[in-house]
Amino acid sequence: MIKKLLIGSAMTAMTFAATAHNHASTDNAFNPDTQRIKSHLFFLADDLLEGRDTGSRGHEIAALYIATEFAKYGLKPAGTDGYMQNVAFRKANLVQESPKFTFTQNGETVDFDYPKEYLASPSLLSTEANVKGEMVFVGYGIVADELSHNDYEDLDVKGKVVVALAGKPSDFPSEEGAHFASGYQKQKYAVDNGAIGMITITTPKNEKVRPYQSRLNYIHTPRMAWLDDSGQPANSFSQLKGGAYMSEGAARKLFEGAEKSLDDVYAQLEADKVPQGFALNGVVDISKTSVHDTITSPNVVGVLEGSDPELKNEYVVFSAHSDHIGFAKTVKKDNINNGAMDNASGTSVMLETARLFSEMEEKPKRSILFVSVTGEEKGLLGADYFARNPTVPVTSMVANVNLDMPILTYEFADVIAFGANHSDLQESVEKAAANANIELSPDPWPEQALFTRSDHYAFVKQGVPSVFMVPGLKSKDPNVDGSKVFGQFLSTHYHKPSDDINQPFNWNAAETFTKVNAQIGWTLANQKNKPKWNDGDFFGNTFSK
Repeated sequence: MIKKLLIGSAMTAMTFAATAHNHASTDNAFNPDTQRIKSHLFFLADDLLEGRDTGSRGHEIAALYIATEFAKYGLKPAGTDGYMQNVAFRKANLVQESPKFTFTQNGETVDFDYPKEYLASPSLLSTEANVKGEMVFVGYGIVADELSHNDYEDLDVKGKVVVALAGKPSDFPSEEGAHFASGYQKQKYAVDNGAIGMITITTPKNEKVRPYQSRLNYIHTPRMAWLDDSGQPANSFSQLKGGAYMSEGAARKLFEGAEKSLDDVYAQLEADKVPQGFALNGVVDISKTSVHDTITSPNVVGVLEGSDPELKNEYVVFSAHSDHIGFAKTVKKDNINNGAMDNASGTSVMLETARLFSEMEEKPKRSILFVSVTGEEKGLLGADYFARNPTVPVTSMVANVNLDMPILTYEFADVIAFGANHSDLQESVEKAAANANIELSPDPWPEQALFTRSDHYAFVKQGVPSVFMVPGLKSKDPNVDGSKVFGQFLSTHYHKPSDDINQPFNWNAAETFTKVNAQIGWTLANQKNKPKWNDGDFFGNTFSK
């Protein structure tokens, strides 16, 4: 999952209140084979697969392996080409010598220095991008009617470049705020109000979490988007001709001569006030060159048909991403990012779950759809493509159980279920945890809004109640500090070549994690009523079909 911000929180997380629920187990007993989980994981994380980057030969091998396992278990092909659902992507790389950004005011022109003073991302829409215009400061650039917030109120931004603060107001709820403050939503608000470009400026709070300097490590990273039927990149806005991300020092210049300085705006933030927008003086001219390539990469989809004549037309969806990030560009010797935990572990658990369901004498009433998605590391792209181009009717997908980067190095005594509290999936999670004799703990990092940051969120945006579960921070071994182990993985191995098969895997943990997820799926597939969002839930109200 996209989890860079989590590292700092995990290193300081210690203990959290937990809630145990005592339900009598009346469901099927699951007996995962840890040797099978191990063999899947060791294959998928082998150097042969070269880090399983989206569109790479290594990921193609992983996809074929997964499809072969689906066939072995008797799952029916549910892709668009057998088990495969091939996804076309546009990959855009920025020509590093090309970015230019000038600011002209009162006849004087300032040339900003890339990447020292501003960052430019490659354009997915055109190889030559240019925007020129007057500017309007729009606060955070958010329109959230549900929270009685509109940064564009009484502002005329038509045909202009908007300048927005990174992030969101401090009083926004974490998960809802993550939705409103996402890059896609902010661009949409700008376009809805007639803007032609967007400049984002960092804030003191943002600098504490992710300093501008740290972003320089990613200036060579390409952007990707899946292509729609017309060959256009999804989730893009052709009305926005360009933009930039600015450092504090450079951004101050844009506010010269305006009714407030940037330091005045920062002072308002420090006082927990929401800055109001206003016009800025001068004209900006921003341009860049990008190189485009088209690649394809498959989702892999298999289905176990349900046993009930009516309910078999409804689907419980298990998802896990099979891609990782390929080669490390800054390491000369062991330069393969194997992605053992991220996410060979989750994929292996899903494969074993598929086997367990396929070998049951009593099949679940609803059908079970197993979806191995590509492009998660590029922005949840494969899941977004599948959720918006499903191979079964979107309204027939009643729930999603997502498996992403379970840390399987200690016998955990609890689980954390992101998103379960938004729907009645909470009940199935509580039951599964109790049956496994472990606890269900609350989200220890609510400020991170992890509910919006893995593949399940693509299903949420199509109205599907979803849960994303990970091993908790409590350990059955009193000599093991689960929060410390978790934090050490994130700081030492996450997105590094050391996330490989040499880590101290605990296969008892893998067994427990598989049991809990399988039990959740079994309960959802057999309960009388399909899962539903909680009354008044923001995500249910926003996305329900």
